Amino acid sequence: MRHMPNRRRTVVIVAAAATVLGAVSACGSNPDANPPAAAPTPVFASGTETPGMVPTPGTQPGMTGPGAMPGMSAPAKPGPPAGPNAVNIDNFAFAPSTLTVKAGTTVTWTNHDEEPHTVVASDGSFHSPGLGAGATYSFTFAKAGNFAYICSIHPFMKATVVVTP
Repeated sequence: MRHMPNRRRTVVIVAAAATVLGAVSACGSNPDANPPAAAPTPVFASGTETPGMVPTPGTQPGMTGPGAMPGMSAPAKPGPPAGPNAVNIDNFAFAPSTLTVKAGTTVTWTNHDEEPHTVVASDGSFHSPGLGAGATYSFTFAKAGNFAYICSIHPFMKATVVVTP
């Protein structure tokens, strides 16, 4: 095309564009071949649907049935903490909200929410990175005391580790 006159170049470009547009428009020429997909129902992190929306069975994440992704199953509900020195982060809360351990004990936090969280001591003695879904953070309490902590992303989330000698 380098040595083509402008008029001839324009004709070639227009012909190529028409060919592409014709191919693209042919893809949708038979409405019965590809029926439009139903719009997904928005679901908030709390599990509630958008007000006024009616869910289509099997189309929500974690659901089974028509429209569900193969291999998907309902997410497991977290149970109690995995041990006496564990804290679950679930539904924007630390559980248990007060944990009592002996000095020298390692406590492990596990985020069961889909939103990220942190574990940050009010006195600055420990500070986790952002914990995504399923992530854990561990800290060993060397000395006795009361250690209040929050999620720095969601400061209304508060709890305490009480460390005894």
